[in-house]
Amino acid sequence: MDTMDMYRRAQDGFDAVLTAVRDDQWDTPSACAEWSVRDVAGHVVWGQHRLRAWATGADYAETAGAPGAPHPGVLAGTNPVETWRAAAVATLTEDELRRPVSLPGLGEIPVAGIVTLLITDLVAHSWDIGSAAGQDVRLPPELVAVAFDWARANVVRRPGFFGPELVPPAGVDEQTRMLAFLGRRAWAPVGVSASRGGGSHQ
Repeated sequence: MDTMDMYRRAQDGFDAVLTAVRDDQWDTPSACAEWSVRDVAGHVVWGQHRLRAWATGADYAETAGAPGAPHPGVLAGTNPVETWRAAAVATLTEDELRRPVSLPGLGEIPVAGIVTLLITDLVAHSWDIGSAAGQDVRLPPELVAVAFDWARANVVRRPGFFGPELVPPAGVDEQTRMLAFLGRRAWAPVGVSASRGGGSHQ
């Protein structure tokens, strides 16, 4: 499975979690500190717009959904599922995937590297939203592996990005270990999560 195939699978998983959120759950606090479920959805929508701009070379000055932004939910609108689906980037050309992008903390990388970053983003935020909405989110093992590998090599721990690595109980599965590495207390209620500043990244 190539990078874009894995990316679309991560998108499908996120879509399934988002679709299952009830109307009365959008403003529920999430595992990302100070962000509601709607805020997490808005941040992910922002990431899709940002990816499209990076891939095409277009200007994109919006910062409301950036890591650590106070209220990314404004980008999710009144119907976060429809907004997400309209924003989702389904495919990119080989030229777009090769386009170089410069990111703080990561240096210059091709857009293909951004896609892997966003696989991690989609996997983590699928759990953030699902756990806040009372869903039992089981992430595909191959996507957990991709996210864990990316995080080990590239994680940026500072407010607005990732929280400190947590130590999970002995015997937990790889999904829980990966989420703990990203600062998420996946073995405990959302209310005691240690994620900070959106628990997210660029």
